[in-house]
Amino acid sequence: MKMIVVGIAGILMGLFIGCAEPRPEAPAVEFLNSPAATGRNLPFSEAVRVGHLLFLSGQLGTRPGTTELVPGGIAAETEQILKNIKTILERNGSSLDRVVKCTVFLADIGEWPAMNEVYRRYFPQHPPARSAMAAQGLALNARVEIECIAVVGDSSEH
Repeated sequence: MKMIVVGIAGILMGLFIGCAEPRPEAPAVEFLNSPAATGRNLPFSEAVRVGHLLFLSGQLGTRPGTTELVPGGIAAETEQILKNIKTILERNGSSLDRVVKCTVFLADIGEWPAMNEVYRRYFPQHPPARSAMAAQGLALNARVEIECIAVVGDSSEH
């Protein structure tokens, strides 16, 4: 009886192994930085691509290539952030209309309406999924920070 059980188990195991679909390889991970970001020697990547997804690090309202915030408060910072995000997306083969998720960090949740007014102009048709929260202090004493996830690559590659 023992031999029959072992024999059946062996046959079943052989069937499972023989029928199993080959596992697709995990997509490559690419760490992406512009020359300006590389020159600042920051401890994070500007963007990371995994397959058809592009993950952007949180962006502040800094003038490109600097750590200087634009003057003018939450609205001006939000405007600059979204311009910076647009530039990074386009440099890496994506665009604002391919953003699927944003996370917004605000130094003061009371400034949410002013941030949102600017944000709406950049995502007028199909706004991405979004979370917004207040944070106790942001880098460089910024009023707002936004991170995004976007689709990248040719949509016909599916």
